[in-house]
Amino acid sequence: MTPFLFTLVVLCFSVGAGLLGSLLGIGGGLILIPVLTLWLKVDIHYAVGASIVSVIATSSGAAAAYVRDRMANMRVAMFLELATTAGALTGAYLAGLVAGRVVYLVFGTVMAYSALAMLRRMQAHEETLVPADALADRLALHGSYWDEASGREVPYRVTRPLLGLGLMYVAGTVSGLLGIGSGALKVPAMDLAMRLPLKVSTATSNFMIGVTAAASAGVYFARGYIDPFIAGPVCVGVTLGAWLGSRHLMSRMNNTWLRGLFVLVLLWVAYEMLHKGWVS
Repeated sequence: MTPFLFTLVVLCFSVGAGLLGSLLGIGGGLILIPVLTLWLKVDIHYAVGASIVSVIATSSGAAAAYVRDRMANMRVAMFLELATTAGALTGAYLAGLVAGRVVYLVFGTVMAYSALAMLRRMQAHEETLVPADALADRLALHGSYWDEASGREVPYRVTRPLLGLGLMYVAGTVSGLLGIGSGALKVPAMDLAMRLPLKVSTATSNFMIGVTAAASAGVYFARGYIDPFIAGPVCVGVTLGAWLGSRHLMSRMNNTWLRGLFVLVLLWVAYEMLHKGWVS
């Protein structure tokens, strides 16, 4: 493959990755790492480095629109970032000590768990009874957002913030280790543990993943894992895709369809990465 064709292919896949990442709150790396490693034969450490860049680009392209539309919960995001940033630094340190095969297997396992957790709520209603929580009340973490798909304002309450804080440290560690933005763990954590609506979880995750990725990007850069030849087209494509998804598609999507798309993407990636780790 010529350098020009390689750049064009990476750019096209990056647009799609940014689009899905902005809709699902998972960062473009979840799609890009399998594409770069399995199809384009890029070493996984360089793929993870490019993914870190894509995660920052996804967050930059989507977060502004979600904050403007009040879909991202800023109080929840800033509270949980305390744990995800610390976890990201931990994961980035561990990344240089872990073999490539182990990274594949951990990646696949994380994705499979996330898919199964989300599948359990495929038929769940967003407005189920949420247990009261004194800390969430004191921090004023509750909120509301305008849902264009249903044409109404949707209020919601937040619960178990300390459990969410612990899960976010794990998510941040996975982010630093795998370069995926850890939205695949952050969205289920907010959706299942803290009981935020899926659209709010997705929008808040989009805001958070950029900060988490930025915390570990310096470590990858210092180790030489961020190659401009790969990261350049990735950054451009992902930013364009994230802009399209956040401004034109997210508010119009039905929650059930969004959850189903999330599960399908995670199951596909989990299978590909577990297979790669098992046979390598």
